[in-house]
Amino acid sequence: MFYGAMVWDPWLIVAQIVCLQCLYYLGLGLFMALLVGTRVPRLTLLYLFDFATLTPRTTTGWCAIASFLLAAIAGAGFMFYVIERAKKCLDFAATLYIIHLFICIIYGGWPASGTWWVVNIVGLAIMSLLGEYLCIRRELKDIPVRLRASKQLCPNEFVFFHFP
Repeated sequence: MFYGAMVWDPWLIVAQIVCLQCLYYLGLGLFMALLVGTRVPRLTLLYLFDFATLTPRTTTGWCAIASFLLAAIAGAGFMFYVIERAKKCLDFAATLYIIHLFICIIYGGWPASGTWWVVNIVGLAIMSLLGEYLCIRRELKDIPVRLRASKQLCPNEFVFFHFP
């Protein structure tokens, strides 16, 4: 994709938001299953959307916090492939966490825990900054150019190159 003049495509933006949100919850669910699922008898949506589960008072709470932070790191990797632009990473990460806030409000009410807010703000910062870093590294890579000579090179001739 060329990064020159961008055409505003709302369907692409919505598709990227939905894709990023689904990948984030897939990663979060995987980390919850690995870290929290081994500690509780039954892993439910409560651990993803209820603010009371993010508590530093229990080992399970620390595992849930670690799951959210690892999901933010994975989300940055997902943004590297889905969003591809460094200047859009903060927008998409903030949108993801705002949608997560709305889902949490619908599921368990307004998050009254300070830990929930700290974990999600730190997750937002990790996802946006790491996503920007990864995307900037790709954007700053040299563009490989292959040169082909049109005929055999001779010392006294000019050669015109064709760019593929």
